[in-house]
Parts: sequence; structure tokens; C-alpha cells
Amino acid sequence: MASHIQTLIVLVMVTLVTLLIPTNAQLSPHFYDKICPQALPVIKSVVQQAIIREQRIGASLLRLHFHDCFVNGCDGSVLLDDTSKFIGEKTAFPNINSARGFSVVDEIKAAVDKACKHPVVSCADILAIAARDSVAILGGQNFWYEVLLGRRDARTASKAAANANLPSPTFSFSQLISNFNSHGLNLQDLVALSGAHTIGFARCTTYRNRIYNETNINPNFAASLRKICPRSGGDNNLEPLDVTPARVDSTYYTALMQKKGLLHSDQELFKGQGSQSDKLVQLYGRSLLAFAKDFKTSMIKMGNMKPLTGNQGEIRCNCRRFN
Repeated sequence: MASHIQTLIVLVMVTLVTLLIPTNAQLSPHFYDKICPQALPVIKSVVQQAIIREQRIGASLLRLHFHDCFVNGCDGSVLLDDTSKFIGEKTAFPNINSARGFSVVDEIKAAVDKACKHPVVSCADILAIAARDSVAILGGQNFWYEVLLGRRDARTASKAAANANLPSPTFSFSQLISNFNSHGLNLQDLVALSGAHTIGFARCTTYRNRIYNETNINPNFAASLRKICPRSGGDNNLEPLDVTPARVDSTYYTALMQKKGLLHSDQELFKGQGSQSDKLVQLYGRSLLAFAKDFKTSMIKMGNMKPLTGNQGEIRCNCRRFN
């Protein structure tokens, strides 16, 4: 009886602590409704125009949000330029020659600040909104979701944290799980968020080892990729992450079931052994609605990782530098 009471007390205490944690308390989908109601439509318009100019930019904007949130939370730190006195995250190994779309973020910032008459929308929120808009534009209404808003921008960034915290395309399944768990994300979040690779491209250097040395790959698929990605040279040659790189759909998952995952880390999600990860890949491959539902849930969860709110941080006037 005493042990039951102790367990109950612990559960009550954990619940109270959870309720008192302030991280997400000030985020709201209606944060800009009164201070700048035109903010979200303006952002969507700029994102739409950018995707019309270059369809690949949708994937780039989505990736920027990931790479922001996975390094000390969703705080706009990935956008900061290096200076003579400051080294940011852009030159970290996972970002250099890879992270892109910064000029579109500058366009969005200029347009939204003009519409709002002064800087009220943070760069961190711009990344979260632009990611959602990109997915909804390229995937349709099933992929639209309300973004919780009210983040503020960091006055710091960490190249070391970017190198340490961003998952690598060479990661094993256990490394992926460990990495996502360290950010408060679970297996379902891992498999659903990896579906971001339904759009965009990867450089030859990120998948070269897979197509020449791995066995968990469709041999015809590997042979076709070797024509694009030689053993040496051509590091920047691009290959779509799935066969529909400008459309958010479930072909990423059907490719995994055929051993046609482009990156090692992609194929690690499906090995055909009946694991929970395998089952999620099969579910999302069968049902676009199931993928959309879980992807949106995980995007919102990821977007709420350690945001700066209230009086923390600042609202940058220029996303590339501190005020």
C-alpha cells in the first residue's frame, strides 16, 4: 500500500513539474494576430514566389528549420553570418556547402518587416512558418498545420554544437535513435520527420559510400547512381532524395521498402525485419494521410524545442547578425 502511495506522489510531482515548465507556454498560433495580422500571408506569398523561381528552395527552407531546431533549440542561430569576432553555425560540417535558402529568408524578413512597419516577427518564427508553408505548397492541404509562434532570436550560436547535434547521413539506426532521443524526439518522430526527404536533393559526397560499398541497396539503383556519382570527383553532383523531389508525398517510404533509400541513414529506417521502424515505413508508404498526420505532429513537436520566449533573446532586424 505504501509503495502505491509513493508512486502516486511521484506521478503527481512529475505532472506538476511538467505543467510548470515554461518553454512552450508563451507560444501560440495567434501570436501575430493583433500585432501584425498580415505577417503570415506575407511570408506565404514570398515562399510561393521563391518556389516558383526554384522548386528546390522548399526543401532548403524546410531543412533550415531542422538545422536550426537541432542546435540549441529553434532560435534562428543557423542564420547568423560569421564575422571577424564571431563564428556561427554556417561553417559547421553539416551546413557548409549544404545549408541554403538564406537569401530567401532575407527576402521574407524585409517583406514582413515592411508589412508590419517594424521588426516584430523573429527570424526563428520565419523559419518555422516558411518550413510549414513549403510543405503545404508542395504537398497540399493535408500537410498544412498551425505553427505555434512567439519564438525570439538567439544572441549566440555554436559551430561545435552544430557539429555535435545534427544527425549525419552516415548514421546507423541506433545513432539516429540516440540523436533524436537527445532532443526529446522518439522513434515515430524519427521516421515521420525523415519523410522531409520526400523533397530535395543530396550531394554525391553524402551517398557515395552507400552506392559502392553497401549491400542493403537495390543493385540496379546503385548502378544507375554510379553514373552520376563517380568514385572520385563530382562531389557536388546532385541526386533527388526520391523520384518526386518537388512533391511532398509517400514515395520516399515506398523507395525504402525497395532498398532504394539514397542516404545510408534513410535506408537504416527499413531493413525488412519486422521492426517497429519497418512497420512505420510500411504504414506511411501505404497511407499518405497517416504520413501527413504524424509528420505534422512531429514538426510541431520539433518546432517547440527550447524556444526563447518573453524577454529572452531579441527580435533581429537582420537575420544574419545580432542587433
